[in-house]
Amino acid sequence: MRLDFGIQRKESYYDRERVGASSRQKQKFTHTAGSRSFASVAEAEEVSSSQKVGRLQLFEITHKKKDESPMTSEAGEIMEKLKEKKAEYEAIASTDSFVNLENIDNRIIIEVLGPERYGRVRFQGSGVTPTQYFGSVSQQYMPSGSQAQAKVQRLRDQTAQMQVITVEKIVEQQLRAEAAEKEVAAVAREAATTAREAEVATMAAEQSRKYDEL
Repeated sequence: MRLDFGIQRKESYYDRERVGASSRQKQKFTHTAGSRSFASVAEAEEVSSSQKVGRLQLFEITHKKKDESPMTSEAGEIMEKLKEKKAEYEAIASTDSFVNLENIDNRIIIEVLGPERYGRVRFQGSGVTPTQYFGSVSQQYMPSGSQAQAKVQRLRDQTAQMQVITVEKIVEQQLRAEAAEKEVAAVAREAATTAREAEVATMAAEQSRKYDEL
């Protein structure tokens, strides 16, 4: 009986090993963290670099080999998409002061990979819940109707401001043109008056000369 129990335990152990090996083979995002939690990896990196490690950076750290190449082709593709999306947001932020890059990693991850799985936070490993990671501001990175409306209103305000500036410039140019025309007309009138005065003076001198000859 004890022998049978031991055999069953051994078979159960090997079954779990086979399932685990099969699961690891199917994983698209094999990571290099090993038995360490992602949080401990991030903490160690922050201590080493003296800089905060975001979710995108943590994904790269835990999914690259020692030679800096991706662990899998799928992980490499995800890295490229994440980098491209971040570059897009940084370009927008350079011209729009309302774009906040502080929590942009969270939005990028959702746009590239879809919504977070219930009760999980991507690139943070098991055991980390959205409430633990995001806290009370877990919705800061989520697109909302109010945010969209605010952006539309900002665009409208910017458009209206540009229209006002354009009209002001047009009016200013018109006033300058009118002033230039008036100045030209004044110079022309002055020149005509001077010419007439010179002509009258010439005629008077001519008449005076003829009178003296009599």
